[in-house]
Amino acid sequence: MKILILNSGSSSIKFQLIEMPSEKVIGKGLIEKIGLPDASITVKNSEGRKEIIRLTIPDHSKGIEFLLSIITDEKLNILSSLEELSAVGHRIVHGGSTFSKSVLINDDVMHGITSCIDLAPLHNPANIKGVEAIERAIGKIPQVAVFDTAFHHTIPEQRAVYALPISFFKKYGLRKYGFHGTSHQYVSDRAKELYGEDRTSKMITCHLGNGSSLAAIEDGKSIETSMGFSPTDGLMMGTRCGSIDPGVIPFIADHEHLDVKGISNLINKESGLYGVSGVSSDYRDVSIAASKGNEDADLALRMFHYDVKKYIGTYMATLGGLETIIFTGGIGENAINARKEILKGLEGLGIKLDHSKNEAIMGEEAVISAEDSKVRVAVIPTNEEVMIARDTFNLVK
Repeated sequence: MKILILNSGSSSIKFQLIEMPSEKVIGKGLIEKIGLPDASITVKNSEGRKEIIRLTIPDHSKGIEFLLSIITDEKLNILSSLEELSAVGHRIVHGGSTFSKSVLINDDVMHGITSCIDLAPLHNPANIKGVEAIERAIGKIPQVAVFDTAFHHTIPEQRAVYALPISFFKKYGLRKYGFHGTSHQYVSDRAKELYGEDRTSKMITCHLGNGSSLAAIEDGKSIETSMGFSPTDGLMMGTRCGSIDPGVIPFIADHEHLDVKGISNLINKESGLYGVSGVSSDYRDVSIAASKGNEDADLALRMFHYDVKKYIGTYMATLGGLETIIFTGGIGENAINARKEILKGLEGLGIKLDHSKNEAIMGEEAVISAEDSKVRVAVIPTNEEVMIARDTFNLVK
């Protein structure tokens, strides 16, 4: 069974074609700058042949139309025709309180996804466009919605509801939802595949990248996560501030004369590593600046490392112990120094890094803890597309 995986953003569509159940990637790529004059589609087949096509892509529908014609182009040898395609799996950012698992898309599901637009105004509309574009282009092919928030539905209510008037929770669903659920689920499932039942009942998964979050996972279920009602909460990130004193918001609004839109822009796009360092939202760029003596960049790194360390300690208490820590995401998989600094000083909690192993690992599966570490520390590259393919396959097979 060949499944097309789509991750539709406001001006881009990431895609992969995955053959199931072997999970072989037979094609992948990216549609960029939808609606702009310099739009392009990049496609790569399983043999490594890559095509970059620059053309006018006015909207998602046209982008999907071009994509389907390209993946059936005989020169790329991905699909001989669209009849080979069995289903389409979509990443949907927010499922609210309605969706606790992946579902086959029908009119009721589309209504439910639409009702969550207020919870994810930048993401859900783009995700909906992807579903609608496929229906227009192909017709009644089975489509599956896989929700970023679904994995965290198992978080107990006392950890999810905010200490605001309960009417806000009851009227608006104002509560912690958490994100990166597909990634946290993939790496925790993969840990069980790799290590069996050995030290995998109490895990902390660290998805660290431009957007970052941690999850406490007990017996395969998320019981706490650092992102909240929105992806702004929790860890300091590339441009997001993470958790701050709520009293800071009215203070800044008053002194800087910012309205709600201005505040949202500040905490989502002008803060985090970028805001503190003044250099970049990219961990690599900030690290280079810090190595050259930029004190603000150095401060930004120290803040980020401390933030992750703090959540690890908190989640050890939440879990009542800890057996495995997993690093994933762009920073988690590749930033050797980040892993070292985050775990520094945690030896008293049974977490001991093997520095030679850590320094040898970038972007591959490996255990990097010392032999005598009571807590296993591992790097497991995430694969959200495979997780979406698995759910899609299980629902349509």
